[in-house]
Amino acid sequence: MGGGQRTALAHDFYRPGTLVIVHTVGWSESELVERAVRGEPAATEALLTDVRPGVVRYCRARLGQLGGAYTTADDISQEVCVAILRALPRYRQQGVPFSAFVYGIAARKVADAQRSAVRRLTVSVDSVPERPDSTPGPEQQAISADQARRLALLLNQLNDTQREIIVLRVAVGLSADEVGTALSMSATAVRVAQSRALAKLRTLAGDVFGEVSAA
Repeated sequence: MGGGQRTALAHDFYRPGTLVIVHTVGWSESELVERAVRGEPAATEALLTDVRPGVVRYCRARLGQLGGAYTTADDISQEVCVAILRALPRYRQQGVPFSAFVYGIAARKVADAQRSAVRRLTVSVDSVPERPDSTPGPEQQAISADQARRLALLLNQLNDTQREIIVLRVAVGLSADEVGTALSMSATAVRVAQSRALAKLRTLAGDVFGEVSAA
Protein backbone atom coordinates (compact mmCIF):
# COMPACT_ATOMS: atom_id res chain seq x y z
CA MET A 1 0.00 0.00 0.00
CA GLY A 2 1.42 3.38 -0.99
CA GLY A 3 1.96 6.33 1.33
CA GLY A 4 -0.93 8.26 -0.22
CA GLN A 5 -3.34 5.39 0.43
CA ARG A 6 -2.17 5.09 4.04
CA THR A 7 -2.75 8.80 4.60
CA ALA A 8 -6.22 8.57 3.07
CA LEU A 9 -7.09 5.61 5.28
CA ALA A 10 -5.94 7.51 8.34
CA HIS A 11 -8.35 10.34 7.52
CA ASP A 12 -11.18 7.88 6.73
CA PHE A 13 -10.88 6.04 10.04
CA TYR A 14 -10.01 8.96 12.33
CA ARG A 15 -12.82 9.83 14.72
CA PRO A 16 -12.04 12.82 16.96
CA GLY A 17 -13.04 12.59 20.60
CA THR A 18 -13.53 8.83 20.87
CA LEU A 19 -11.70 6.51 23.21
CA VAL A 20 -9.91 4.90 20.29
CA ILE A 21 -8.65 6.64 17.17
CA VAL A 22 -6.49 5.44 14.31
CA HIS A 23 -2.79 6.11 14.27
CA THR A 24 -1.32 8.07 11.38
CA VAL A 25 0.28 4.94 9.89
CA GLY A 26 -3.13 4.19 8.36
CA TRP A 27 -4.21 1.05 10.23
CA SER A 28 -7.89 0.60 10.93
CA GLU A 29 -8.89 0.34 14.58
CA SER A 30 -9.31 -3.43 14.37
CA GLU A 31 -5.93 -3.90 12.67
CA LEU A 32 -4.20 -1.64 15.17
CA VAL A 33 -5.71 -3.57 18.08
CA GLU A 34 -4.87 -6.92 16.47
CA ARG A 35 -1.25 -5.91 16.00
CA ALA A 36 -1.04 -4.64 19.58
CA VAL A 37 -2.54 -7.88 20.89
CA ARG A 38 0.18 -9.76 19.00
CA GLY A 39 2.72 -7.68 20.87
CA GLU A 40 4.02 -5.47 18.06
CA PRO A 41 5.80 -2.59 19.85
CA ALA A 42 4.88 0.12 17.32
CA ALA A 43 1.20 -0.83 17.34
CA THR A 44 1.09 -1.09 21.13
CA GLU A 45 2.65 2.34 21.54
CA ALA A 46 0.29 3.84 18.95
CA LEU A 47 -2.77 2.27 20.58
CA LEU A 48 -1.93 3.51 24.06
CA THR A 49 -1.10 6.96 22.70
CA ASP A 50 -4.46 7.10 20.95
CA VAL A 51 -6.46 5.75 23.88
CA ARG A 52 -4.97 7.91 26.64
CA PRO A 53 -6.74 11.27 25.90
CA GLY A 54 -10.18 9.65 26.15
CA VAL A 55 -9.18 7.82 29.32
CA VAL A 56 -7.98 11.07 30.89
CA ARG A 57 -11.23 12.84 29.99
CA TYR A 58 -13.27 9.99 31.45
CA CYS A 59 -11.31 9.87 34.71
CA ARG A 60 -11.39 13.65 35.12
CA ALA A 61 -15.12 13.75 34.51
CA ARG A 62 -15.80 10.94 36.99
CA LEU A 63 -13.31 11.93 39.68
CA GLY A 64 -13.10 15.71 39.33
CA GLN A 65 -10.27 17.71 40.86
CA LEU A 66 -9.58 15.58 43.90
CA GLY A 67 -6.57 17.05 45.67
CA GLY A 68 -6.20 20.02 43.36
CA ALA A 69 -5.10 20.06 39.76
CA TYR A 70 -6.54 16.76 38.53
CA THR A 71 -3.68 14.90 40.25
CA THR A 72 -5.76 11.92 41.35
CA ALA A 73 -7.66 11.62 38.07
CA ASP A 74 -4.47 11.72 36.02
CA ASP A 75 -2.85 9.14 38.29
CA ILE A 76 -5.83 6.84 37.77
CA SER A 77 -5.62 7.45 34.02
CA GLN A 78 -2.06 6.19 34.09
CA GLU A 79 -3.17 3.11 36.04
CA VAL A 80 -5.85 2.46 33.42
CA CYS A 81 -3.31 2.61 30.60
CA VAL A 82 -1.01 0.20 32.45
CA ALA A 83 -3.95 -2.15 33.03
CA ILE A 84 -4.86 -1.99 29.34
CA LEU A 85 -1.29 -2.86 28.41
CA ARG A 86 -1.31 -5.86 30.74
CA ALA A 87 -4.72 -7.04 29.55
CA LEU A 88 -3.99 -6.75 25.81
CA PRO A 89 -2.70 -10.33 25.41
CA ARG A 90 -6.01 -11.62 26.78
CA TYR A 91 -8.19 -9.42 24.61
CA ARG A 92 -10.00 -11.15 21.77
CA GLN A 93 -12.06 -9.31 19.21
CA GLN A 94 -15.58 -10.74 19.08
CA GLY A 95 -17.49 -7.95 17.40
CA VAL A 96 -17.29 -5.75 20.49
CA PRO A 97 -15.64 -2.33 20.02
CA PHE A 98 -12.28 -1.94 21.71
CA SER A 99 -13.70 1.18 23.36
CA ALA A 100 -15.99 -1.05 25.44
CA PHE A 101 -12.96 -3.04 26.60
CA VAL A 102 -11.17 0.19 27.56
CA TYR A 103 -14.27 1.58 29.28
CA GLY A 104 -14.63 -1.56 31.41
CA ILE A 105 -11.08 -1.21 32.72
CA ALA A 106 -11.45 2.54 33.28
CA ALA A 107 -14.77 2.14 35.10
CA ARG A 108 -13.28 -0.43 37.49
CA LYS A 109 -10.26 1.76 38.25
CA VAL A 110 -12.46 4.80 38.86
CA ALA A 111 -14.72 2.80 41.18
CA ASP A 112 -11.65 1.63 43.13
CA ALA A 113 -10.43 5.22 43.43
CA GLN A 114 -13.83 6.41 44.64
CA ARG A 115 -13.97 3.69 47.29
CA SER A 116 -10.47 4.62 48.45
CA ALA A 117 -11.46 8.28 48.66
CA VAL A 118 -14.50 7.41 50.79
CA ARG A 119 -12.32 5.36 53.14
CA ARG A 120 -9.85 8.22 53.51
CA LEU A 121 -12.65 10.67 54.26
CA THR A 122 -14.15 8.30 56.83
CA VAL A 123 -10.85 7.93 58.66
CA SER A 124 -9.93 11.63 58.76
CA VAL A 125 -12.79 13.97 58.01
CA ASP A 126 -11.04 16.84 59.79
CA SER A 127 -8.16 16.73 57.32
CA VAL A 128 -10.38 17.48 54.31
CA PRO A 129 -9.44 20.94 52.98
CA GLU A 130 -12.14 23.55 52.51
CA ARG A 131 -10.90 24.12 48.97
CA PRO A 132 -9.67 21.52 46.43
CA ASP A 133 -6.25 23.23 46.34
CA SER A 134 -4.94 25.33 49.22
CA THR A 135 -2.02 26.57 47.14
CA PRO A 136 -2.75 30.00 45.65
CA GLY A 137 -3.02 29.90 41.87
CA PRO A 138 -4.12 31.96 38.86
CA GLU A 139 -7.70 33.20 38.73
CA GLN A 140 -8.53 30.89 35.84
CA GLN A 141 -7.44 27.87 37.86
CA ALA A 142 -9.83 28.88 40.63
CA ILE A 143 -12.67 29.33 38.14
CA SER A 144 -12.00 25.92 36.57
CA ALA A 145 -11.91 24.27 39.99
CA ASP A 146 -15.23 25.86 40.93
CA GLN A 147 -16.82 24.72 37.68
CA ALA A 148 -15.51 21.19 38.21
CA ARG A 149 -17.00 21.09 41.71
CA ARG A 150 -20.37 22.32 40.52
CA LEU A 151 -20.42 19.87 37.64
CA ALA A 152 -19.51 16.99 39.95
CA LEU A 153 -22.35 17.94 42.30
CA LEU A 154 -24.78 18.02 39.39
CA LEU A 155 -23.65 14.65 38.04
CA ASN A 156 -24.12 13.12 41.48
CA GLN A 157 -27.84 13.96 41.22
CA LEU A 158 -28.18 11.45 38.38
CA ASN A 159 -28.54 7.71 38.76
CA ASP A 160 -25.51 5.56 37.91
CA THR A 161 -26.60 4.78 34.35
CA GLN A 162 -27.48 8.37 33.49
CA ARG A 163 -24.17 9.60 34.91
CA GLU A 164 -22.14 7.11 32.91
CA ILE A 165 -24.01 7.98 29.73
CA ILE A 166 -23.42 11.71 30.16
CA VAL A 167 -19.73 11.21 30.90
CA LEU A 168 -19.18 8.82 27.99
CA ARG A 169 -21.21 10.86 25.51
CA VAL A 170 -20.22 14.39 26.49
CA ALA A 171 -16.81 14.17 28.18
CA VAL A 172 -15.32 11.23 26.30
CA GLY A 173 -17.16 11.64 23.01
CA LEU A 174 -18.40 8.11 22.35
CA SER A 175 -21.27 7.56 19.94
CA ALA A 176 -24.63 6.29 21.18
CA ASP A 177 -23.84 2.90 19.64
CA GLU A 178 -20.50 2.68 21.46
CA VAL A 179 -22.03 3.71 24.77
CA GLY A 180 -24.80 1.18 24.25
CA THR A 181 -22.25 -1.58 23.72
CA ALA A 182 -20.32 -0.56 26.83
CA LEU A 183 -23.44 -0.42 29.02
CA SER A 184 -25.39 -3.29 27.40
CA MET A 185 -28.10 -0.95 26.11
CA SER A 186 -29.52 -0.14 22.71
CA ALA A 187 -28.44 3.10 21.04
CA THR A 188 -32.04 4.29 21.24
CA ALA A 189 -32.16 3.65 24.98
CA VAL A 190 -28.90 5.56 25.38
CA ARG A 191 -30.30 8.59 23.54
CA VAL A 192 -33.50 8.54 25.58
CA ALA A 193 -31.59 8.27 28.86
CA GLN A 194 -29.22 11.02 27.77
CA SER A 195 -32.10 13.33 26.91
CA ARG A 196 -33.76 12.73 30.27
CA ALA A 197 -30.48 13.20 32.14
CA LEU A 198 -29.75 16.50 30.41
CA ALA A 199 -33.29 17.69 31.09
CA LYS A 200 -32.87 16.85 34.77
CA LEU A 201 -29.52 18.66 34.92
CA ARG A 202 -30.98 21.74 33.28
CA THR A 203 -33.87 21.71 35.73
CA LEU A 204 -31.44 21.50 38.64
CA ALA A 205 -28.94 24.05 37.43
CA GLY A 206 -30.41 26.05 34.57
CA ASP A 207 -27.95 28.52 33.16
CA VAL A 208 -25.22 27.33 35.53
CA PHE A 209 -25.12 23.92 33.87
CA GLY A 210 -25.07 25.50 30.44
CA GLU A 211 -22.07 27.60 31.46
CA VAL A 212 -20.20 24.62 32.89
CA SER A 213 -20.94 22.25 30.01
CA ALA A 214 -19.83 24.83 27.46
CA ALA A 215 -16.50 25.43 29.17
